[in-house]
Amino acid sequence: MGTHVIEAGFPVNSEAEFEAVADIAASTDATTCGLARVVDKDIEAALDSGVDMVHTFVSTSDVQLADSMHASREEAVERAVRSVEHVRDAGVEVMFSPMDATRTDEDFLIEVVEAVSEAGVDWINLPDTCGVATPTRFARMVATVREHTDARIDVHAHDDFGLASANAMAGFEAGAAQAQVSVNGIGERAGNAAYEEVVMAAESLYGVDTGIDTTKITELARVVEAASDIPVPANKPVVGRNAFSHESGIHAAGVIENADTFEPGVMTPEMVGATREFVLGKHTGTHSVRKRLADIGFEPSDAEVREVTRRVKDHGAEKERVDDATLEVFARDVGITHEDDTEEEVRA
Repeated sequence: MGTHVIEAGFPVNSEAEFEAVADIAASTDATTCGLARVVDKDIEAALDSGVDMVHTFVSTSDVQLADSMHASREEAVERAVRSVEHVRDAGVEVMFSPMDATRTDEDFLIEVVEAVSEAGVDWINLPDTCGVATPTRFARMVATVREHTDARIDVHAHDDFGLASANAMAGFEAGAAQAQVSVNGIGERAGNAAYEEVVMAAESLYGVDTGIDTTKITELARVVEAASDIPVPANKPVVGRNAFSHESGIHAAGVIENADTFEPGVMTPEMVGATREFVLGKHTGTHSVRKRLADIGFEPSDAEVREVTRRVKDHGAEKERVDDATLEVFARDVGITHEDDTEEEVRA
């Protein structure tokens, strides 16, 4: 699909994960990345897996330093610099993350950024590890960090408040060159910025050619849904099964006339490999019913459309969606002619 970087895993975690990362690194032309703590054995495992980039990280917020890392600020900076130099000396691209950046004291964040920049870091990733950023605040942090480094900026947003994709886009607006995303937004807790949302926002709302083959986005979402066993909500942006569905009579009538009336316009179902659907239920109007009847081969009069619409609404009021089989039953009950009916059958 043209994805630029694949962070394939945490090679030191287990033999199975090491092998998975190595297999991915050997099987794609995309830049592959391995995750590593600021620990020599982690970095060596990542390097041995054959990745093109090593992403090393250390906590920088006071709460994580005290209660997770059990280290001082000075120790964190020292380990960060040593790890960046380790990767750089191996001739591999290096990314560094001050973990929990959005809860880190700003002066200390700048101190860490300047230290790893002097050590030769290629990328600085700014993670909203606990999902507490807002777009305005996140953009301000990205802009501040840019003033203190020549490294390229990458952003990593979590979705605890439903702002991950918005924060990723705010990062881009503030000058970040890259965003870390996950298909369907899966990840720790409420997940991460969603691949499909960030790509389509960049393409459709910002007019940026990402180089991603967007027509495969829906297919990719279904593959990951099946493999992860994490269901995609029907109302999930871009890839949810209702993302391009219309039930409201006003909406459906408008879309039948011109899809731009009640769809974004700059993002069509075809762009993401999906299809538009007119859902029949209690909010359905005659336009949708007529279209669906025609789609399944019926030729109704205006009066017949109104009668079938009444039945659809009644059925929908019982929280039942009307599929084509149910619609055909309604049509037959009302006596609507089907294109496959013979003249004798019609007369009978």
